Amino acid sequence: MFIDTHTHLYLEDFGNGGADVVRRAIDAGVHHMIFPNVDLSTVTPMKALASKFPNHTSMAMGLHPTEVNESWKQSLEVINEYISDGSEYVAIGEIGMDLYWDKTFRTEQMQAFERQVQTAIDLDLPVIIHCREALDETLEVLSGFQGKRPRGVFHSFGGTRDDIEKIRDRAGDFYFGINGVVTFKNCAVRDSLATIGMERLLLETDSPYLAPVPHRGKRNESAFITHTAAYIAQHLDIPVESVAEATSRNAVRLFKL
Repeated sequence: MFIDTHTHLYLEDFGNGGADVVRRAIDAGVHHMIFPNVDLSTVTPMKALASKFPNHTSMAMGLHPTEVNESWKQSLEVINEYISDGSEYVAIGEIGMDLYWDKTFRTEQMQAFERQVQTAIDLDLPVIIHCREALDETLEVLSGFQGKRPRGVFHSFGGTRDDIEKIRDRAGDFYFGINGVVTFKNCAVRDSLATIGMERLLLETDSPYLAPVPHRGKRNESAFITHTAAYIAQHLDIPVESVAEATSRNAVRLFKL
């Protein structure tokens, strides 16, 4: 049994509001899925899909870094209203930094990230971190908190062993979400799996993106997590059942499922 700790099955890419792909995932052995929010437009469809499968889904609430613009403060105010006391959500996310596409709002991204991390600390919730071409900026924010440090996961991690050590040194003992990217040819993260260790590894798909081999280039879905798990098991020379057990245990612990 698997837990997909990061999947956007509620997006328009999926027909029938995502219900069919959730059922396929359950049939494939994915007994729980976490839906991280993107922006204000995705809250309603995310909630609608989660309400159909309350025993198999959980939600996270946050403002994605690529959606940070001139009106980010107003958007974040609405996001915070949804969060309320945090009881409806298992994490604050998807939040973080993304300087791959556009660096225009670099400062605003850092400010929005910092505010949302503080919300997570205040509510004792983990953070789901999106970090793309912005590790230094991400760590600058995370290392700036005095006293209680944030906890959470670096989602869709594709970094090196040096990146892992840098994260642990400056930000703390985070988890690392591994998805279909690990199955791609010449992917650096496969050489980082041993450094991460099974006790800090989470499985995810980031559906509808980053489908693993043999589905690379197609629309991803949570049922495909089995391919990622099988690849990790083969690479580490352990049974796939061990990957499922360890990563599910980690997810339950981090998100208090």
